[in-house]
Amino acid sequence: MSAKRLNKELQQLGKLNLDWVTIAPHNDELLHWRASMMGPAESHYTGGIFLIDFIFDAQYPFKAPTISFVTKIYHPNVKSDTGDICADLISNGWGPTLNVKHCLEVLRSMLITPNPDSPVEETIAGQLRDDPEEFEKNAKKWVEDYASGS
Repeated sequence: MSAKRLNKELQQLGKLNLDWVTIAPHNDELLHWRASMMGPAESHYTGGIFLIDFIFDAQYPFKAPTISFVTKIYHPNVKSDTGDICADLISNGWGPTLNVKHCLEVLRSMLITPNPDSPVEETIAGQLRDDPEEFEKNAKKWVEDYASGS
């Protein structure tokens, strides 16, 4: 089921011409996709290009993909050392009617509005709540250091 569904979603995503993200199977592996997402202009991540891995298993679409940032990012909902995202962001409310496009939209929204109330990085979440200027400075520094492509 998952191979047929993933091929269909890949075709649909290709027709959408989303200007802020590209996504395709990584190394021709249908169960491992890699996205390249631009940091939204209205976020602390503007100017960055973020590589994000999607790992699917045979239970997809009944089970959400596992998603992790390959590019380092300073974000309360992303583990700094592994790139793993807060699982609740994707799997909470997941069902077979949801798809990769939904995941991409959730990730984009997460970059625009980080959620300090559902963190995987408590220190970063605390900084976002208590010292947003310092959070912004650090987020932009990490974009420059890790996501600028230079």
